[in-house]
Amino acid sequence: MLEIDPTTMTFTLAMGMGLAFGLGPCNISCLPYLGPVFLAREGGLRHSWRTIVPFSMGRLSGYTLLGLFAGLTGQIIDNRLDTPWVPMVLGGATVLVGLSLLFSSKPMNGCSSAPVKNRWVAKLHPGLNIKRFLPDGLFFMGFGMALNPCAPLSKVILAASATTSAVAGFSLGLGFGLGAILVPALVFGVGMAYVGNQLRAQMAEWRTTLERTSAVMLIVMGSGVFIF
Repeated sequence: MLEIDPTTMTFTLAMGMGLAFGLGPCNISCLPYLGPVFLAREGGLRHSWRTIVPFSMGRLSGYTLLGLFAGLTGQIIDNRLDTPWVPMVLGGATVLVGLSLLFSSKPMNGCSSAPVKNRWVAKLHPGLNIKRFLPDGLFFMGFGMALNPCAPLSKVILAASATTSAVAGFSLGLGFGLGAILVPALVFGVGMAYVGNQLRAQMAEWRTTLERTSAVMLIVMGSGVFIF
């Protein structure tokens, strides 16, 4: 990777590094988390923003805050991210998204159109609508992913700490975040949304199974983040 002098880092350069990151590794790391969501949710292209916007805003917030705190403290904070609470954010949010999708899944038979949560959750907590936690879960899923350090982000954090300026650090983190979320937002908001919608249409008779399997995958994956 090209060596960059932290003192020469600019908003544009940070955004370019984020864009390069978003073109490759970021899409791969996002797929296990966003893929099941698009398989479990109805809507297709027209409603993909309901998933992409909160997730992307979570990532953007994470990158921006990292830059802000690095600039504010004048310290490299990568080592501080290697703590138990960081995977707890990502793991907990992933489990929450999975539960939200699972309990909002509807049966295919004509006997009842009530979501699963009416049969399970209401018995434990009448009036609780776990589906409303889905946008928050997606936001914190994105936020948790942003806290996982990578080589380009480490360079931006180093540059932000070298500025010893909260404003400059905020600017570098924001630039990197904008670049990093752009391509994945297009890839998943258009490509994955279309693929998910087509799979749901082709497997219409297995829709409920597809939705619940995708939700369970997220729950298992989120739980695994806690353990490993």
